[in-house]
Amino acid sequence: MGGKSFLLGVLTLAVLLLAAASEGAEPTSSCEAVRKVFQLRRLGPLGGVPESPRAGVDLQVCTSKNPTCCTKKMEERYQTAAKQDIQQVLQTSSATLKFLISHNAAAFQENFEMLLRLAENYTSTLFCNAYRTMAAEATVHVHEFFTDVGLFLFGTDVSTEEFVNRFFDTLFPVVYNHVINPGPSDISLEYAECLRVARRDIRPFGNIPKKAIGQMGRSLLPSRTFLQALNLGIEVINTTDHLHFSKDCSRALLRMQYCPHCQGLTLSKPCMGYCLNTMRGCLADLAEVDLHWRGYIQSLEELSGALSRAHGIEHGLLNFHSLVHDALGQARINGPELSEQVNKICGPPVRKPKQSPGCSSDQNKDNQGLKMFSRDSEETLASRRKEFIGHLHLYRAFYGGLADQLCGNELAAADGLPCWNGEDVVRSYTHRVVGSGIKAQSENPEVKVKGKDPVISQIIDKLKHIIQLLQGKSFPKYDKWDLQQTGSGGGVDEQISGDCDDEDGCGGSGSGEFKRVMKITDWMPDKTNLSDVKQIHQTNDGSTLDTTGAGCTAMADYVTFTLISLDLQWMANVARSQVTWH
Repeated sequence: MGGKSFLLGVLTLAVLLLAAASEGAEPTSSCEAVRKVFQLRRLGPLGGVPESPRAGVDLQVCTSKNPTCCTKKMEERYQTAAKQDIQQVLQTSSATLKFLISHNAAAFQENFEMLLRLAENYTSTLFCNAYRTMAAEATVHVHEFFTDVGLFLFGTDVSTEEFVNRFFDTLFPVVYNHVINPGPSDISLEYAECLRVARRDIRPFGNIPKKAIGQMGRSLLPSRTFLQALNLGIEVINTTDHLHFSKDCSRALLRMQYCPHCQGLTLSKPCMGYCLNTMRGCLADLAEVDLHWRGYIQSLEELSGALSRAHGIEHGLLNFHSLVHDALGQARINGPELSEQVNKICGPPVRKPKQSPGCSSDQNKDNQGLKMFSRDSEETLASRRKEFIGHLHLYRAFYGGLADQLCGNELAAADGLPCWNGEDVVRSYTHRVVGSGIKAQSENPEVKVKGKDPVISQIIDKLKHIIQLLQGKSFPKYDKWDLQQTGSGGGVDEQISGDCDDEDGCGGSGSGEFKRVMKITDWMPDKTNLSDVKQIHQTNDGSTLDTTGAGCTAMADYVTFTLISLDLQWMANVARSQVTWH
């Protein structure tokens, strides 16, 4: 494939050199150079190209008083080629930007998926270590919960409040059966359903579900919006890469790029002013994207900065097992009182033969040698997000200067050289050069712009909407995300947990929330057993709780951060070479 491309390049150069020799002589008396370029570009059958100039009475765009090497059929093929050429140039100019966003979007999503698996593993392991008799039942509900979390994080229209409440609703019958009122046999399905429905009235877990709802909302929603924004960025680029050109624009592109061929001028390039008028007219809709694209990048920067200053998705997901631990402990402590409340609502327990299996030692699935997650990884992900935003910032003016970039880098003749003005080769372009944007095109001498492209208008509306989401304006409950950290002893979780009184069972400060201290190993073998990892939880009163694994194997993969870290120097160099209009 590479050899063919090289050979094609050599042939193209030879043809162009031949054409240059022809152009440097007297006015063309042969169409040989035109025929060779036409054939090399594979624009159509060579038999349709005249061997010598002829009268062009049937031409509609490339009209001339002089004899021409073009026919009406050639003109049609040239027009198609002109549009394809500009689309190719558009796609080339945005390729690095598209790569930057798409690969980082995929990498962020992959790491979020790993965080979900790790958080599920932490929570399931809690049951295996401390509540082995109920572990098999509970981990089913844990898996359902983190499936819901994933659906929400990756864009499904589900409510954090709904799936958090559903988790604690389904967990309550299991806790009642094994912790609050254990018996020789399991409770019946009907009795379990009564407990599930009654959980929100009985409040066996106190204020923990409310706290979990707030924590999940604040930690997941910004990351969900961040991913949505990156995916929209890709959609914007894909849309503008395949811009629909109006009939008048198509004719203008033909006149600028291929009408010189009809006069044998196969190497002539348009004058800079002429190119700017043509391209600013054809890309007027893209210039309208500029303001909203700048706002999009600025809003991404602001959200990224807010996430860096607060507990993000890592804290929210990997701290969930601690909330569950607190909830279970509270239900156990208040067991007698809860039993009385249950008897009043559901009656005495109705039991069936015991079927609850214990925690299996071979429940680990697809364990690979992945690294243990550490708290330091929060800073790692934040720094990579900052690195990505830094690269993206270079493209904030991409759409505002796109026409200028294409003319300056690709299409127009260099200053001081003879150039094509749409009719002939001249020393300079004499018409007024208009500005960018639709309003400025009313005075454009080369292209008539009649109205807005509905497809571009739709993408602008989407940008407006995502900007509102990024700024938190569409979520009154999380207005401006409210991601500030408090001083020592008070984190985001405490801020959002709502009122907490003695009745909720969260005495002292922070509901006895655990501060996790973990020994980190850089590599863990397959079939990792959590008993190999010393885990100590420190409570607010200074006491410690050893939750070292007791033979219960890991139930999901550990996380390794594989976020694509694009080479800084390479990305910066490419960006600067393409974005020259800051």
